[in-house]
Amino acid sequence: MIEKINSAEDVKKLNIEEQKKLAEEMRKYILEVVSENGGHLASNLGVVELTIAIHTVFNLPEDKIVWDVGHQTYGHKIITGRREQLKTLRKLNGIAGFPKTNESKTDCFNTGHSSTSISAALGMARARDLKGEKNNVVAVIRRWSLDRRNGIRSVK
Repeated sequence: MIEKINSAEDVKKLNIEEQKKLAEEMRKYILEVVSENGGHLASNLGVVELTIAIHTVFNLPEDKIVWDVGHQTYGHKIITGRREQLKTLRKLNGIAGFPKTNESKTDCFNTGHSSTSISAALGMARARDLKGEKNNVVAVIRRWSLDRRNGIRSVK
């Protein structure tokens, strides 16, 4: 399934069972790449279905997706035609571990670790409104909390 995906348009054509299969294959692929090259594993494995859903619902690059935690975008890169390039992650002249506007028109903002998505998305939405455009602007925010008694982190 993953070999057939080169754009969000390809994802939009999948039914639910095919999307589940894609999610499974994306996780396996991310695990293979990170095992070989290093990188951010947990954050990427945790947003696979979210990434598929975003690319199913929204129309990139017209719609703007700003990832608050940029190092959780390996799945986004896979879906947006950079699957093979992901193998160059953390290599000289390789693909970035974060969204980079010079890599893809689907990366609308150079995001780093976190805490920039709300202000960036708000600015993009305001600019959109001033220009009279109708596209969506989405800030993807993933919040971690820590249970101080036992050190367990959870996603909310």
